[in-house]
Amino acid sequence: MAEVMKLNHQQVMDIIPHRDPILLIDEVSELVPGDHIVASYWVDPAKEIFKGHFPGDPVFPGAYTVEATAQATDIVAMTKPEYAGKVPLFLGINNVRFRKKIAPGDTLEIRARLLNERADKAIITCKGEVYLGGELAAETEITIAMR
Repeated sequence: MAEVMKLNHQQVMDIIPHRDPILLIDEVSELVPGDHIVASYWVDPAKEIFKGHFPGDPVFPGAYTVEATAQATDIVAMTKPEYAGKVPLFLGINNVRFRKKIAPGDTLEIRARLLNERADKAIITCKGEVYLGGELAAETEITIAMR
């Protein structure tokens, strides 16, 4: 059975190259490298994006939600020894569905599970899901290349 890991904010930054304002993973409560992850992100109401998206009715952008699942996918991949220190490149998204509005102050639970790996090309696809209070808010499939 694989070891289950937890990561604090600094350990997340030690693995993936993202930084504020686009780092969208605060900590990881469950990680099995190369298999799956459960991470969290608190949506800071002070984020600059909310000034324009949308005044009077702020909504966390769908593109940011997808990016959060991509970063979770990056961690699933980059914690495998063969991908440590590589740069994750976003290749594509499929089957994106937004099911619940994400607002400032919400805490996202971000899950990603390996669907497919083409080791010969260093390409990984994960199923990503974002939950709010236990309810599915968004889902997608993320494909990245490790370079």
